[in-house]
Amino acid sequence: MQNNTFSTLFVGQNLIRLSAVDSTNNFLKEMVSKSEPLPEGTVIMADNQFAGRGQQENTWHATAGLNLTFSIFFKPAFLPINKQFMLNIAVSIGVRKALQQIVPQGIKVKWPNDIYFGDRKLGGILIENTLSGNCYKSSIVGIGINVNQEEFNPDQVKRATSLCKILQADVNLIDLLGQICGSIEAEYFKLKSGNYTALLTEYLKGLYRFNEEAAYREGLIIFKGRIRDVTETGQLIIEVEGRNKSYNFKEIEFLNNTR
Repeated sequence: MQNNTFSTLFVGQNLIRLSAVDSTNNFLKEMVSKSEPLPEGTVIMADNQFAGRGQQENTWHATAGLNLTFSIFFKPAFLPINKQFMLNIAVSIGVRKALQQIVPQGIKVKWPNDIYFGDRKLGGILIENTLSGNCYKSSIVGIGINVNQEEFNPDQVKRATSLCKILQADVNLIDLLGQICGSIEAEYFKLKSGNYTALLTEYLKGLYRFNEEAAYREGLIIFKGRIRDVTETGQLIIEVEGRNKSYNFKEIEFLNNTR
């Protein structure tokens, strides 16, 4: 446990920094499963996360010591189970706003919660919820941001970028972690107040490809459409040939514009 100078009320006030771990989400889940209560807002940060996971069981690759890989523990008992996606929205907004403090233009959230700069992936978020009956017991929010990494796996070069590549300068990892924790905390308090409409509006404001014509794949079918909305339950609404269609996770694939 480390005391730190983050200007937050609870997110990151209990910071545990590890030299290496398979996954910060897994490490935090093990801590939560132990009998001793864990303070809400606990952050596990790893200098080297060698088996990080992304959405849909994808593997998250990050070079040791150059990027931010961390997880936050929340206990959102106030949130109705049918509105779990609203936590994704709040966290995504928090990360985007924090990054916009150093990169004012071009940072977007790709549904459901990847972080993009232009058409390239800058980071990702993986949220794992634990439910008990009809109650929201806990949530572990895993976040990975490409910060000071300049070289990427050849298979990722066309779709990955980092803050260092964007800014042509290194970024202090702890300072950035403090900014992200503070920004997420602010959006979490908005979520707690129940102002879902304002959060959805802000999420759409920074949504990748919102209202832009782009190509998508549904099964074997490739089509063009425009993202028009995201629901409180997390469905993506795309207008296709004048009609709105809704999509759940894994039902649709974004076709990348990068060459």
